[in-house]
Amino acid sequence: MNATLLAVALSLVSAAAYASAAVAQARLAGRTAPGTGTLRLLGSGAWWSAVGLNAGGALLHVAALKYGPLTLVQPLGALTLVAAVPLGARAAGRRVSTTEWRGTLLTLLGLGALLMTAGGSAPHETLSMVEALAVGAGTVAVVAGLSRPGARPGLRHAAASGITSGVASALTQTLTVAVTDHTTGPLLSWRLVVVAVLVSAFAMGGLLLSQTAYRGGLGAPLAVVTLANPVAAAAIGLALLGERLQGGTISLVPALLGSAAAVRGVILLSRAQAQTAPAAEAVAAGPPAATPSRVVIKSPRAALHQEHGHLRRIRAGRP
Repeated sequence: MNATLLAVALSLVSAAAYASAAVAQARLAGRTAPGTGTLRLLGSGAWWSAVGLNAGGALLHVAALKYGPLTLVQPLGALTLVAAVPLGARAAGRRVSTTEWRGTLLTLLGLGALLMTAGGSAPHETLSMVEALAVGAGTVAVVAGLSRPGARPGLRHAAASGITSGVASALTQTLTVAVTDHTTGPLLSWRLVVVAVLVSAFAMGGLLLSQTAYRGGLGAPLAVVTLANPVAAAAIGLALLGERLQGGTISLVPALLGSAAAVRGVILLSRAQAQTAPAAEAVAAGPPAATPSRVVIKSPRAALHQEHGHLRRIRAGRP
């Protein structure tokens, strides 16, 4: 199996692990009060289950980054949302809707077009110390801006999570290539230590930001995370790591068309999941409580007494 096919296979399994983790996080967020702190989450078994799934997906993702460039591996992360659709529907006890199938088909077609234009060679360039620090500082500034109080906090936290995770993937590729290819420099250096610290911080930050974003539901936040992640990683790959699209400038046309189809598919998936969330909550809440009847049933003796009183009033000439 060549490097490209191995990267795709690893990315597919990684996407399935990330999708399972996202469903678990969304269910945990639905049972958690908004004011719950991080320490409270650390004592939850469901939280550590989601962490384990994320860790498994991350390891597979790291392996994929060893054999494929960011422009190939990161767009496959959109399959996380595609895999989360049947998993979320099964957890909610419902069927996958027609809109969700349409969104899945568009996402797959868009990813297919992107894979045709993505570079297929194994990565060999890495970020320098200055580039890594600049990327880290820029990411912190963007995340700080998105985390400020305001409207739509769930979507802003989701965007921050996607950007943070995408940057962590780019830094992880630098770390992986540098560790496995000794021609890029010594195995232990300040550059690799700094990159490893940044990877750990951004990976954990992305996980916590996604947990906060999922408090408003799974569909739209997961869609934003899915779109922001490959955009951030591909921008670093094209701008700093020398990655190129196959076919040169002409390949931009199918790449843009594929991106548009994938974005449309992700939007359809997020809308469909947002529409099914209230229905699932109504089913979980159960039927409404029956209102007590206001019909008063009198005993036969009371009814006979009332009838005799009415007859006496008629004989007396009173109504």
